[in-house]
Amino acid sequence: MHAPAHGHDHFSHPVALRHRLLTMFFVFAPPAVLAFSIWYWWGTGMRPVDLVMLVVGYMLTAMGITIGYHRYFTHKSFHAARPVIWFFAGCGSAAVQGPVLWWCTTHRRHHQHSDEELDPHSPHAGFKPGLVGWILGFLHAHMGWLFMRGFETNIARYAPDLAADRDAQLISRLFVVFVALGFLIPAGIGWLATRTWEGALLGFLWGGVIRMLAVHHATWAVNSVCHLFGSQTYRSGDESRNNLPMGILAMGEGWHNNHHAFPASARHGLEWWQFDISWITIRSLAAVGLVSRIRLPSPERMEEKRIESKRLAA
Repeated sequence: MHAPAHGHDHFSHPVALRHRLLTMFFVFAPPAVLAFSIWYWWGTGMRPVDLVMLVVGYMLTAMGITIGYHRYFTHKSFHAARPVIWFFAGCGSAAVQGPVLWWCTTHRRHHQHSDEELDPHSPHAGFKPGLVGWILGFLHAHMGWLFMRGFETNIARYAPDLAADRDAQLISRLFVVFVALGFLIPAGIGWLATRTWEGALLGFLWGGVIRMLAVHHATWAVNSVCHLFGSQTYRSGDESRNNLPMGILAMGEGWHNNHHAFPASARHGLEWWQFDISWITIRSLAAVGLVSRIRLPSPERMEEKRIESKRLAA
């Protein structure tokens, strides 16, 4: 789970303490589960059903974040039929990165103050030059920021439209339900495939916990890796970078410089070779009438903001 950043420190409050403990559990328990799973089933191999649940669960919940949470609710880059909205926002909730209202508010704050002091997870703001500062900045942007500040966020300031959105409100209230389904469904599939409790446990671990671990770090790497490594094609006013591996692993989110230059664009991989599976999914849904009013930057606007692309060192 994520924790909002900046503002006053609220960790002395019992609700905040509970939130911090839950965050620590969801961040540090999954690596332990992964290590246990590798040790326990060493030599027997991973069963096909577990691999399928891991991959499919990863793709669904990761695209739930990028399509549902990010491109639809946060940036309003397209309109969609209500079942589409609920499906992707539900999958995004199952990624266990916080309720949609909190996630979108925090991300809008990131854009408004990108790589400045009020950015919740910049690897640059507030860190001294040099190797030590670079390492601390990376760790802070990747996951350290989850523990450093209070959990409250100003929805009324950054997302008044979402605060009045009945779907966003209800999906946020059902967050825990979607999280539970994200673990129970693969456990149920594991049981049905094997008719054993071991199969259910394997489904729960590989399709639930370990899947969550992979999606967490892919999302966090957009905050850390994509503000340190890669290329800049467009003027964005910050240190956002396009990063090929993250473009693939994060379902198109790794074309981060493109996104910061054109935040409202439903397409992040703006070049033909920049693979963006979330954009392909959005276009496919539009082809069957489930998505409409897609927002894209005009060629003129893209040319206006284009800079000489070059590889940048961290």
